[in-house]
Amino acid sequence: MAYTDIDKPSNYFNTKLYTGNNSSTSITGVGFQPDFSWFKTRSAANGHTLIDSVRGITKRLASHNTQAEITQSDMLESFDSDGFTLGDDSNNYTNWSGKTWVAWNWKAGTSFTNDASATGIGTIDSTGSVNTDAGFSIVSYTGNGSAGATIAHGLGVAPKMIIVKNRSATSNWVVYNENLGNNKAMFLDLTDASATSTGTFNSTSPTSSVFTVGSASSTNGSGNNLIAYCFAEKQGYSKVSGSYIGNGSNNGSFCYTGMKPSFVMIKRTDSSASWLMFDNKRANPFNEITADVRADLSNAEDASTSYNNLDFLSNGFKIRKNNADINASGGNYIFMCFAENPFVTSTGVPATAR
Repeated sequence: MAYTDIDKPSNYFNTKLYTGNNSSTSITGVGFQPDFSWFKTRSAANGHTLIDSVRGITKRLASHNTQAEITQSDMLESFDSDGFTLGDDSNNYTNWSGKTWVAWNWKAGTSFTNDASATGIGTIDSTGSVNTDAGFSIVSYTGNGSAGATIAHGLGVAPKMIIVKNRSATSNWVVYNENLGNNKAMFLDLTDASATSTGTFNSTSPTSSVFTVGSASSTNGSGNNLIAYCFAEKQGYSKVSGSYIGNGSNNGSFCYTGMKPSFVMIKRTDSSASWLMFDNKRANPFNEITADVRADLSNAEDASTSYNNLDFLSNGFKIRKNNADINASGGNYIFMCFAENPFVTSTGVPATAR
């Protein structure tokens, strides 16, 4: 059996850098038509913007705050076959002139609709877009406020990480991660440690067909529109429920992923810390990688060489600083990772470190 079914990870996830100009501009080189793009200014303090093809290109959510979804017609004009077209962007959400930007892009691609009563899958109807090859789906649903409600995710395998936002209300972004267990949650817009939260996912693990929500408004507000980003693991392409224990040393932990990373997001779970986001495009071409963005903050990119540093290796990554956000002695951390290359391709070609 081949080590991986995905020899070219950039067909499904890719990072794109550009400079804003506050005018209609086609950004190419992504390599596919995105279904989910996460935008952030690098050179200025400015909020995150998350746009997907299921909610529509005029709909903005922001990972750094609890704000309900807003509509702005000039953020994004289209998702295109090799990227996207930016609009004039009157509020500087995606295209602030003269500022450097990063966009992280995922491909889903296959639309689905699930009538729960007709299919017998789940108890709440859902629509969305799914890529079973890459283990990613975007799921839209309307909450009913009932504990134990279930929603089809379309992946065919159980997701190991789910990020949910109530689009209709001011509420936290709720994160399920297999490593934490089904009775705990974390919050993408907060630095908080993981917390017991039976009302979010009803203390029930996802199955190959559905995920379960409790009565909390953040995951199941009655009559509210919600969106869920669901991630399963694919060997050589993604690891979304990774974990490690910090050692408090500049010679930090090695984290095996089975791939050469292109993107890593890290969060400490036993204490307050930011969600740290790293990628292979914003860094220089060699290790160490020093540029992090924080999903819970609007801060500009931090490229300090003395703070949160990683090495991207052929089969994982290594922590290179002892800062508590990334490597406190005895600290517990989770991570999600997407590949630049699998450790070994289906034809036996090995990856190399940076």
